[in-house]
Amino acid sequence: MACAIMVASVGLNVNSTAVVIGAMLISPLMGPIVGAGFALGIYDFTLLRKSLKNLLISTLVGLIVSFLYFLLSPFKEAQSEILARTAPNIYDVLIAFFGGLVGVIAVTRVEKGNPIPGVAIATALMPPLCTAGYGLATGNFGYFAGAMFLYTINCVFICIATFIIVKYLNYPAAGLVDNKKASSVRNWITGITLLMIIPSVYFAYRFIQQFYDKVSQYITKEFEDKGNTIVYRKTFYSSDPRRVELAFLTRHFTADQIAEENKKMADFGLENTKLIIRQDSAFLANANKIQNNEAGNDAAKIAAELNAKIDRYTFNTENLYSEAKAIFPDLNSLSAAKQEILSDADSAAVIPVAIYESEKELPEAEKQKLRKWLQVRLKVDTLELYNRKK
Repeated sequence: MACAIMVASVGLNVNSTAVVIGAMLISPLMGPIVGAGFALGIYDFTLLRKSLKNLLISTLVGLIVSFLYFLLSPFKEAQSEILARTAPNIYDVLIAFFGGLVGVIAVTRVEKGNPIPGVAIATALMPPLCTAGYGLATGNFGYFAGAMFLYTINCVFICIATFIIVKYLNYPAAGLVDNKKASSVRNWITGITLLMIIPSVYFAYRFIQQFYDKVSQYITKEFEDKGNTIVYRKTFYSSDPRRVELAFLTRHFTADQIAEENKKMADFGLENTKLIIRQDSAFLANANKIQNNEAGNDAAKIAAELNAKIDRYTFNTENLYSEAKAIFPDLNSLSAAKQEILSDADSAAVIPVAIYESEKELPEAEKQKLRKWLQVRLKVDTLELYNRKK
């Protein structure tokens, strides 16, 4: 275990994928993990304690050796192989679970296969353990916590996959097991599974969201803040490498400039991401057309909103005064509008209001007649009528 962890530490330190894979292949960690899952499946708690003890000793050895290596190593920069093990998510859960299934299915078959090397590479137990040691040695406890969570995910779900296969194949129990103890084992497995899955789903969402945030920061700082108009923008997260496609209204980029922009992306945390700038005339013409259509749609939307506001607060008062004057000769002026009444309630009420002016006060009968005429003329059910001089 100490030799394997040393090989993995060197591989992470010099960012060598081949060396890291070699360390995975010589790692003895699969034994106690599969043993723990098998012990749970047959309720052999003596074997479970032995497996967990061996796993704990191996984990401590791995942490100590990797901690000492990175403490003494003059090169302490976090390479991509290290960074890849600091942000576990739900995809790591799936890899560990199905990788564990493959391993257990193979070792329980009559026709033996040898998928354990592939399982060891896929589930990657050694690199996160080394990364945890790196985090301790450099004082970066965020790296330590992320790597240990990834290591725990791998151990737990390989163990759970083993338990499921053992139960499916109806291996006999190691001894008499009462229902209470069997139920307790299932409850513990369910609780631990949820404890691993829930934060993994959250970390997956946060990881993807952080990528889009970094893309936005990069585009804003490198292009938009410098006065470049972008007419097309699309991000492809699931591709390998991830892609960011842009097209500009007037700016043209040379091949060297595009290569330089791709180098800058790493400064924004956008490793394994390629910038593609669309510059062919047919594509730009189509993008401009789409942008113009979108601008036209926005203008139509704004106009519709303004018209709705006008309808909400105004009446069509064309010829209103002249018509009223013919019926009520004493009127000097007349106006009508919709008034918003504010109150403590969440919604505001809008009521029709008419204000008139006359040389002498209209009799009450004339006021009522004027009110009813306005209701019919303005097509409203209620109306507040006020004398301006009052």
